[in-house]
Amino acid sequence: MKRLWLLFSQTVTVLLAVWFVIATLKPHWLAQRPWVSSVVPVFQVEPDTRSPAIVGASLSAAARAAAPAVVSISTSKAVRNPHAQEPWFRFFFGDRPEFQPQAGLGSGVIVSPAGYILTNNHVVEGADEILVQLSDGRQAPAQVIGTDPDTDLAVLRVALTDLPVIVLGRSESLEVGDRVLAIGNPFGVGQTVTAGIVSALGRNQLGINTFENFIQTDAAINPGNSGGALVDAEGHLVGINTAIYSRSGGSMGIGFAIPVATAREVMEAIVRDGAVTRGWIGVEPQELTPELAEHFDMPRAQGVVVTGVLQGGPAAQAGIRPGDIIVRVGDTPVQSVAGLLSAVAALTPGVAAEVTVLRREGTRTLTVVPARRPAAGS
Repeated sequence: MKRLWLLFSQTVTVLLAVWFVIATLKPHWLAQRPWVSSVVPVFQVEPDTRSPAIVGASLSAAARAAAPAVVSISTSKAVRNPHAQEPWFRFFFGDRPEFQPQAGLGSGVIVSPAGYILTNNHVVEGADEILVQLSDGRQAPAQVIGTDPDTDLAVLRVALTDLPVIVLGRSESLEVGDRVLAIGNPFGVGQTVTAGIVSALGRNQLGINTFENFIQTDAAINPGNSGGALVDAEGHLVGINTAIYSRSGGSMGIGFAIPVATAREVMEAIVRDGAVTRGWIGVEPQELTPELAEHFDMPRAQGVVVTGVLQGGPAAQAGIRPGDIIVRVGDTPVQSVAGLLSAVAALTPGVAAEVTVLRREGTRTLTVVPARRPAAGS
């Protein structure tokens, strides 16, 4: 018995000594390892740790709603080479065709199940062929229903069915700081969505169009975006992208869109009548600056100065003369040149309207019979 106890104690001592050595020199050997009966691969899904405010700030729903209705527009036209038949040109360059094809690129927005598309006039102006490509890959030639160079808008039509149609929003309700998306086909890379805010409203006197009331945005707009959609946070159309301010040819954060309120009026007139009919009285207006107001003994700069009157035109026949200050057209007060143009354009040609002017001798109300505004460039 004593011998067995001695053997046991020696064995325990040896085992403790071995354990001590291993614990000191190779402690990782003693780390506990789970007993694995089978190996099952498990993929851990990273939880969405974004706050509800960040998730709610996403504009993906607006992009999904609006993007299918935005199309790419390709145009081609034959441009005449004025030197093609000259002997010296043929000597150096050989026989070249007198007309060379020229391609163009832009965007458009489907606004009706009947196939009507809004775009810019400068996208399709002078084009011999117009091809529209939808986001689902379908392509179709487009017909020009009508154009309005004064607002740089055009209405096309494609003979396709089951078209995605954008919802028209209310540009009148926009406020500076509202989030917006610009959707189009910049540089031909494919449909692209950029985000920004409304930077300013009512931009005019930029020298882009005759009638200007632009929405300014910092959403990136580049060549190829012209005619594309500017949409609000709900994916509703609020503007047609038309121009940028740039020194490099690319976006510098200053883009301009035609309000959908203007685009809707132009589109309805073109679809109904084939053209937009506006009033015209034949005057050359100028902003009434404080200096001019002082010169004309005006208490404040209110109205627009007439610097020229077309001989034999509606204004001349009504008795309006250079130096008059137009302060009202019909029931619409006039505060600026843009306001005067809009008020006169809203008049019905051939229907008499009252125009209130200020002169040194006092206020006079004259009756003008507006004519139809001549087409741009005529």
